[in-house]
Formats: sequence, structure tokens, C-alpha cells
Amino acid sequence: MPSLKEVRNSIVSIGSTMQITSAMKMVSAAKLKRAQDAITQMRPYANKLKEILENVSASVDASENVFARNSGGKNVLIISISSNRGLAGAFNGNVIKKTNLLIKEKYQGCNITVLPIGKKVHDAFKRTQYLISGQDLPHHLNEVFDGLSFAKAAPIAEKIMETFTAKQFDKILLVYNQFKNAAVQLTTEEQFLPIEQGADSTKKVTGDYIFEPSQEYIINELIPRSLKTQFYKALLDSFASEHGARMTAMHKATDNAKAMQKELKITYNKARQASITKEILEIVGGAEASNN
Repeated sequence: MPSLKEVRNSIVSIGSTMQITSAMKMVSAAKLKRAQDAITQMRPYANKLKEILENVSASVDASENVFARNSGGKNVLIISISSNRGLAGAFNGNVIKKTNLLIKEKYQGCNITVLPIGKKVHDAFKRTQYLISGQDLPHHLNEVFDGLSFAKAAPIAEKIMETFTAKQFDKILLVYNQFKNAAVQLTTEEQFLPIEQGADSTKKVTGDYIFEPSQEYIINELIPRSLKTQFYKALLDSFASEHGARMTAMHKATDNAKAMQKELKITYNKARQASITKEILEIVGGAEASNN
């Protein structure tokens, strides 16, 4: 049985840890509120814009829309979005696991490149053959989450789109955690480029569409803007999911610390009682010996 001093030190240590996890939970809860508001406001707009652009893309000749080019998918870019910090449960591990699954199974035999956004996914792939090389793709994207905004996300999306139009990649995917609520985050694989056509794209388009503004303007301006919005939405989703996952993980850690502290206090009290009983027996034994 551990000594009273060891048990007492463990109780103090767990109490300090519990204060840290409780504080981290409150910080994540405050950040989650802002991040949740941002994604819930952005998501309806981004989803509707994506739906409209998919339908428009289906009505436009593929040769006129460089963002709808489909060349077989031999060269694949996977944009994996994680966080810069840990202590968020399975948040980062799920993204890394999903990315590895895509590499080994779904896109086996393809030329895979991984563009990491977030320190954790960067560390997971920095010693592999899949990490980005060269200067065409943006590098060092860990700081994008420091003051996340559309102004920060748009230039990154532009560079990614340029690599697709330059035919460096045939398919570009986003892998991130989609925010559902504070306790649930869904690891999502989403095709970024080429643009997926609408649900009825298999049917031949027979109607003539009147474009206002012009069809050329829609292709050159609105489609890139929609793609930037889609990319920004994925970052917002991941950002909100991170704080939700961390808040939940720190809540569970605090509860576990309380349970451990309670058990240790019981152990301490038992050890203390045993020590007192032993001392009483020694005193009684000594008194009897002196009487004899």
C-alpha cells in the first residue's frame, strides 16, 4: 500500500490537473459559441450556392468550364484539415485515419499528394512520400486558424484552383470534420474539384438557359467564388468541430479526475485509519508490557 505522503501528493496533483482541464473546457466552450455561430450562418448559403453552381455546370459544355474537367483522376490531391493543438479526443486521429484510408484503398495506384492544413496532420505525413513538394501549392498553412477569415482562406483556395486548371491534379478532395454539435463531429470526404454536376446530370439537358450576367462571367467569376466559399466552409466546420471535440474531451477528463480524486481520498482515509489503529495497538501493547 502506498504511503500517506504518496497518496496525498497524488490527490494534490490530480486536483491541479482537474483545474487545468476545467479551465480548458471553459475556454473551448467560449470559442465554440463564436465558431458555431459562424458555421451555422455560412452553411445554408454555401450549400445553396454549391447546388446552384452544380446545376449550372451541368448545363454548360465541359470544354468551356475548366473547373468541370474530368480526366480520370490519376493525380489526386487530398487536402486534410486538422488542428494545431491536441487534447481534442479523436478529432485529429479521425482525419489522419480517413486520409490514410483514401490513400491505401479508394485511390490505390494513383499519384497521391497530401496538402496538410493544421500542425497535427502535417506531423503525421511530414516523413511520408505524400507530403506536398515544390512551390505551386501553398505551404505552412498552420497559421490559417489564427484569426480565421474568408480573406485568409480565399488566396489559399485560389492557388489550389490554379493547380487544377494547370492540370497538375485531376481530382482534389477535402477531408475534414463536419460540425454537427458539440459532442458529434462527422469525418467527411468532399470532392472539391472537378465540380460535381447536379443529381439530374445524367439526363441530357434539352432546355436553353438565359444567363444574366453572361455565361462567361458565371464560369470565370461565380464558380471560383463558389469554390472559395466551399473551401472556407470546410475550414469553419473543422474549426467549430475542434472546439466542440476539445470541450467534450476536457469535460470527460474533468469528470475522470474527480472520480480518481474521490477514490484516492477513500484510499487515503483507509491508510490513515490503519496507521492510527497501528499506533493505538503499539501504545496499548507497550502499556501492557510495562505493567507486567
